[in-house]
Amino acid sequence: MTLDERRLAVRELKVGMYVCRLDRPWEGTPFLLQGVLIESEDDIRTLDGLCAHVFVDVERGLAPVGPALQVLDAAPPKPAAPPKPRWRAYGNDEISALQGAATYPEQIEFEQELPQAREAHAQAAAFAERVLDDVREGRAIAVEEVRGAVEPMVRSLVRNADAFLWLDALRARGAYEYRHALSCSALAAAFGRHVGLPQELLIDMASGALLLDVGKLRLDPDLLGSNTAYDDDARRRMQAHVEQGLAIVDAGGAVPEHVRDMIRTHHEWIDGSGYPRRLEGDAIPLLGRVAAVVDAYDAMTSERPHQPAAAQHVALQALYRGRGSQFAAEIVEQFMQCMSVYPIGALVELSSGEVAIVTAQNAARRLQPRVMVLTDPDKQVLSQFHSLDLMVRANSDDPVRIASALAPGAYGLDPVDLFL
Repeated sequence: MTLDERRLAVRELKVGMYVCRLDRPWEGTPFLLQGVLIESEDDIRTLDGLCAHVFVDVERGLAPVGPALQVLDAAPPKPAAPPKPRWRAYGNDEISALQGAATYPEQIEFEQELPQAREAHAQAAAFAERVLDDVREGRAIAVEEVRGAVEPMVRSLVRNADAFLWLDALRARGAYEYRHALSCSALAAAFGRHVGLPQELLIDMASGALLLDVGKLRLDPDLLGSNTAYDDDARRRMQAHVEQGLAIVDAGGAVPEHVRDMIRTHHEWIDGSGYPRRLEGDAIPLLGRVAAVVDAYDAMTSERPHQPAAAQHVALQALYRGRGSQFAAEIVEQFMQCMSVYPIGALVELSSGEVAIVTAQNAARRLQPRVMVLTDPDKQVLSQFHSLDLMVRANSDDPVRIASALAPGAYGLDPVDLFL
């Protein structure tokens, strides 16, 4: 057997080639798996900053033109290594120590990432709907498939977090449980990216967050749709969704404890008043503390039967007020930095009187994001929207800044209707 593996200088790579080896370990690179299909010039530029030469597999991608620089005859076969488990178990202390272990510089511009983000979003949304429908109908779920379904989303978030979050903010409204599952998944991965956790762990976080409320699908729909305050019996039945969710996940396959921890503890409060076990402080695993913040933020910013959607800045203020009692203070503070002062999808009024929606962050100037201008100064919807980088505009002769954040639906504007 001959493996047609050819050594190339990085500058000789072409879109369509499959890189199977580097001249360095894969660890510490932005690529999630050992092997990458070159999909764009940005992939080549990324590799150029990492190594001098690579090896391409011509059976899995485009072959180089001209003679092979190196053809490797296979050595005598070695005993097959046992397949690596897709899940890896992380201890709580290990996860805490891994913060800051990875860095994620923006690999691709917002506009360039949008097509890939759109495909990843559609795939993850369809999968979330299918999985939740399976649970509602009493069918088992294959939890290993969850991890595979969220990987493209995490890849997109790693390349450019703003693009995916922008698409999720503009997702057409549907059943709350579908939207909530996908949004929590994306927010958990974005948070993990922000604090520098390894990419494999980001996938685990996205997987666990997708399944946080899966147990609610086994509850009485009238209980879920109630717009009145729960009595003690209804509250007890609602809180049982945590244990039911764990049972559903466990029935679907082996899941490492740190992922189960996210589901098991996402309603525990730092002061011990949460449920189901009334855990307190550091007894709540780190990923459970993250899940509590992500779950609450998305719930507050979503339309629900008993509550209208709050503006993003209002939800962030509520999280801040709850730090040290309901939420872990350090998680809230990091989450606020991750989402920024004006989160993706927030409606804002500019100093010019125009109304805009935040599309992307400027990491160096959090108060000066990129926005899409929706109206003229008289609040009339424009026939054609235009992008504005407030950081660039701040240094111009005619500076424009954000004057205030707006509530959802301000001036009759619904970004979902405007963009979809």
